Amino acid sequence: MSQENSTSPHVGIIVVAHADYGSSILRMAEFILGPLSDCTSISVDVAFEVTETVQRLTDAAERLDKGAGVIILTDMFGGTPTNLSLSLLAKHHVEVVTGVNLPMVLKVFTSRDKSLEELADIAGESGKSGIVIAGKMLRNKNKSAG
Repeated sequence: MSQENSTSPHVGIIVVAHADYGSSILRMAEFILGPLSDCTSISVDVAFEVTETVQRLTDAAERLDKGAGVIILTDMFGGTPTNLSLSLLAKHHVEVVTGVNLPMVLKVFTSRDKSLEELADIAGESGKSGIVIAGKMLRNKNKSAG
């Protein structure tokens, strides 16, 4: 399945997270979907100064915005990756969505021809729907079948 859209630019994707979570989730997505383009991950850890991380974020946003904007997926609301990402909202065509998980990333990559605003909504919904309490769901399914 090709992730390219030759007729119009698609939304760039940045995963910003603590340690190597962002690069790991992009590797998982690539394992499932095949080669991915116009995306990157940025690790937030004590090895980098805040200003250096913000500069890396800014550089990535400018490089990945081909005209449709950039969605920034972060690990958790209130965490440093999110707080640093929010600094880009004022000067760049970006949206920040928190709580990144694999279902969210997969849906974002397969829906990136949508507008940035639509894609952010899709990301939020798919991230939420990807969270399932499996045992409870299966017990409820068994009760209704019996």
